[in-house]
Amino acid sequence: MKLHELKPAEGSRRVRRRVGRGLGSGMGKQATRGAKGQNARTGGGVRPGFEGGQMPLYRRLPKRGFKNVLAKEYAEVNVEQLNRFDANAVVDPAALVEAGILKNVLDGVRVLGNGELSKALTVRAQGFTKSAQQKIEAAGGKVEVI
Repeated sequence: MKLHELKPAEGSRRVRRRVGRGLGSGMGKQATRGAKGQNARTGGGVRPGFEGGQMPLYRRLPKRGFKNVLAKEYAEVNVEQLNRFDANAVVDPAALVEAGILKNVLDGVRVLGNGELSKALTVRAQGFTKSAQQKIEAAGGKVEVI
């Protein structure tokens, strides 16, 4: 096969339909919208979830539970992930993002106690579990709550 012989797979490229371009096109006059009615008008149609006045499904179904809109969502980091930092380094949310451990910080960082830590680090975060705090201090590091 040569470069000039390349072409898209059969049926993978669909020709755009040009509606309302005269009777000879086969899609002129009413431009595939049908005759009259709400959907034939400009700006016509209904919002998503509208069922013609019938009580919509999302309102017919029972609601369960409680969603606290003020709840903070923390990004979680395990103690074992902190081993990739150099000894005596200061680990804060910005350093975690820079190292690729976290993509974004959300409402803060919470350090969890899964795994072992082999280096003395100064860790600054919004929250620590008791086991994480014990493991960081046992390795000779310090815990600072921001």
